[in-house]
Parts: sequence; C-alpha cells; structure tokens
Amino acid sequence: MEQPPRAEPFAPNGDTLDFRLLNEFQRGFPLVSQPWDVLAGQLGCSAAQVVARLRMLHDEGKISRVGAVFAPNRIGASTLAAMAVPEAELPRVAMQVSAFPGVNHNYRREHRYNLWFVASAPDEAALARLLEHVGAATGCPAIALPLVEEYHIDLGFDLASGRRTRHAVLPVQRQAMTRSEWQLIGRLHDGLPWGARPFQALGDAAGLGEGRVLSTLSRWLADGTLRRFGVVVRHRELGWRANAMCVWQVPEDQVSAFGHALAAEDGVSLCYRRRTRPDWPYNLFCMIHGQGRAEVDARRAALAARVGLAAFPSAVLFSTDCYKQCGARYQAPLEQAA
Repeated sequence: MEQPPRAEPFAPNGDTLDFRLLNEFQRGFPLVSQPWDVLAGQLGCSAAQVVARLRMLHDEGKISRVGAVFAPNRIGASTLAAMAVPEAELPRVAMQVSAFPGVNHNYRREHRYNLWFVASAPDEAALARLLEHVGAATGCPAIALPLVEEYHIDLGFDLASGRRTRHAVLPVQRQAMTRSEWQLIGRLHDGLPWGARPFQALGDAAGLGEGRVLSTLSRWLADGTLRRFGVVVRHRELGWRANAMCVWQVPEDQVSAFGHALAAEDGVSLCYRRRTRPDWPYNLFCMIHGQGRAEVDARRAALAARVGLAAFPSAVLFSTDCYKQCGARYQAPLEQAA
C-alpha cells in the first residue's frame, strides 16, 4: 500500500493561533452555551476566527474533531486485537478490517503480528461476534488482548515537549445509559457542530435540551465515563510521525508496580496491562510518540533503564501505516435501540 505523504513537524510557536488552539484545548474545553466565545476571549481573537481555524485544521486532517473521548469499557466493550497477515495479503485484509464500523483504529506494525486494530461493541458477547466476523471475512483469525488494568490512557500532551497531562485513573464501572443518553452518544461521534451554540444543536438532534447536554457531559467527565472533552489531534499529521508500541513480559505479581512507574514518566502517551495469549506473552504495554524513529528508540531505552524494565523480555512494534483512525462509535444495546 502506498505510503501517505510525510507531514512536516508542526512549528511549536506558542504565539500562533493554530498552535494554541491545538495545544491548550485538548482538555478542559469550556462546557458552556457559547464555547467559541470563551476560547476567543482567552486567545484574543473573535469567535468566528476560532471556528474558521478549527474547521481548517479539521479539513487539513490535523484534528479529527472537537469533542468527547470516552474512557474504554465504560459504555461498551472494547479490545485491542492483532492479526498475523501474509505480506501480500495485507492491503486487502487491512481494507476489509477498516470497513467494519466497530473498528476505530487500524495500523500496520513491525512484527509477525503485523495488523493491529481496536474493536468496540455494546457488550462482550457482541465484541466476540465482531471479531469472529472480521476473521471470517478476511480469512485471518484475530487474537484479542483486552485491557486488564489501566495506568495512563490519554493522548492529550504538549505538542512542543511531548509532556502530557496526568490524570487520576478511576475504577472501571460500566455505566447504564438511558435511551436519550445513547442518542447523545451517537451525535457525539463526529464532534461538535460548528454553529455558535453547538451544545444546543446536539441537544436538538438528540431530543434533549442544551442544559441537559451540558450537565450530562459534566457528569460523565466527573465519573470517568469521558476521559476528556476537547480538541482531538492527529499526531502524525502534526509532525509526531514515529510511534511505537513497546511491550514487556513482566511477572504478573509485579506488572502493576512497573505499570504505575512507567505511566508516571513523560514521553509515555498510553500505558496499560493487557491479557496475554500463548503466542503473545507480553502483558505491559506503552505507546511512545516522537518526531523520528531514533528519538523514540532512545526514549524507550532511557525509560526502560530508569523504571527497571531493561532485564525483562520485550518487543518494539513501530507503526508503519495507518489504515483507519477515528473515535470509537458506540452503539446502544438492542433493547435500548428498539
């Protein structure tokens, strides 16, 4: 498959409007009736300029949306999955996997397991069926590596330094949603509309009032249903072209301690424990992003030495192709959708 054009590093000039929009509002987006006015007041420009620049960044592929990032397994079931695909079949299989609505991320990585994707469904049974359908359609069975323990999951980080905002990890607790809340979730998939009162537009489309939308989003942020609400950037298009999934095989009674230590380090954008398989022994995962491969390699080596992971079996899986990248599209269970 043809490689996408390489992005130039996004200039980290804190005085430019675009950079401030991308860097300062990945979290803490104002949940108020007219949020663009609030951003404009902080940036010293007009609300029309804010919307115009964000729309341009969206059209250029630098952001996927302004909106909600749901925490994993709070309103549905999800898993990381992998396939070992013959190289000659990879373009076909990747396209077929990406065509499934329940797949939201799909990458090629350097490993025998070379196709990695995230799948989501209303519940675990539906998720298992989805993976079976993917395997049947492609002729390649997928291994599921569900989340066991989260240490840090949050792709909001400083675009100049790579440092990211730490957050408290709340216990996973599946939320029961009303029919109207599921309608709101459906409207949130593509992000905020660009009108002057975007939350009112969401409420009208979901059959809710503006106040109900704002209070629901605030509650979801407080109880951990939402990881964050704000600008969702595309790192590759902003110059962070190199990313590697780094994995270690750590004794089960030690993995939590190492996971928390690793998650506390700058340069780690994701960190979690996942279930192992007979042919996949690695239980500790982290993601490292950088502007080049050598930078990521060096950061990983330094982190492993500092945390004490250097002695454990490990693997580094660089991403080489991105076939699909979007927010998870959660669907209501059948009894709620009826």
